[in-house]
Amino acid sequence: MKNNLRERREQAGESQGDLAVAVDVSRQSINAIERGRYDPSLELAFKLARHYDCAIEAIFDPELAD
Repeated sequence: MKNNLRERREQAGESQGDLAVAVDVSRQSINAIERGRYDPSLELAFKLARHYDCAIEAIFDPELAD
């Protein structure tokens, strides 16, 4: 699934570690999501959206990746 998590995180001035602590996952999980190698659980997607005060669809593209 495509996402703009890295861009949002960098705009917020956060490291992967900072974001990981904020949403209670490992830094490696954040890295894998940003690289498109891991699709987060629905619970984690909600945590990320809540952290950035936006809808899930603002971070994750609901269309299937090609």
